[in-house]
Amino acid sequence: MSTSPVTTWSLEQTSPGDLLPAAAPEGDDIRVVRAEVPSPEFSRFLYASVGGDIRWIDRLSWPYERWQEHLGRPGVESWVAYDRGTPAGYVELEPQDDGVVEIVYFGLIPAFRGRRIGGHLLSYGAARAWDLAERWPELPPTKRVWLHTCTRDGEHAMANYQRRGFTLFDTKVTEETDAPAPGPWPGATVPTP
Repeated sequence: MSTSPVTTWSLEQTSPGDLLPAAAPEGDDIRVVRAEVPSPEFSRFLYASVGGDIRWIDRLSWPYERWQEHLGRPGVESWVAYDRGTPAGYVELEPQDDGVVEIVYFGLIPAFRGRRIGGHLLSYGAARAWDLAERWPELPPTKRVWLHTCTRDGEHAMANYQRRGFTLFDTKVTEETDAPAPGPWPGATVPTP
C-alpha cells in the first residue's frame, strides 16, 4: 500500500472567554441533546456515520465491551445534533488530567453538511467542555479545551475551529497509509447537500 503525508494541527482554548459561538442555523429545527445513557450501538453509529467518508477507522474494530467501558468513564459525553428528530452529527468530550478536556470527535453526517449546523454544534460542544465539572463533580474545573484536525478532515474544519476561538499550538506531519475511506456502511453512496 502507498502512503502520503498527513498534517495534523492541534488547537486549543485556554479560557471560556476564548469561545466565539456561532448562531443556530436559521429556519432549521436543530436541537443539541446529550446522549445521557451510554449506548455502544448508538455511539458506534454516530462514529461510523460521521467519519465513514473521512477515514475514521481507529474505533471500527472496538468490541462492544470496549465501547461500553469508554462510554462509562466519568465525564465522557456525546452531544448529538438533531434535525427534526434525525441525528445530524455529534461532538464527543473526554476529560484528561489537570482540568483538560479534549473534543475527541466532532462532525456531521454527510447529508447534513453545508447547512451551518457545524458551527452551532461545535460552539455547543465547546461550551459543554468548559462546564463539564458542573455535571461531573468528581472532575476538576476545566482549564483548557483542545482538539485536533488533519488534512484528511473536511475542507472547512480548520476554519470552523478558528472562527470558534481555537488557536493553533502544534503541527505534525506523518506518513499514513492511503487506505480507502470505509464509508458509513459497505457500498454506501454518500449524499451531497
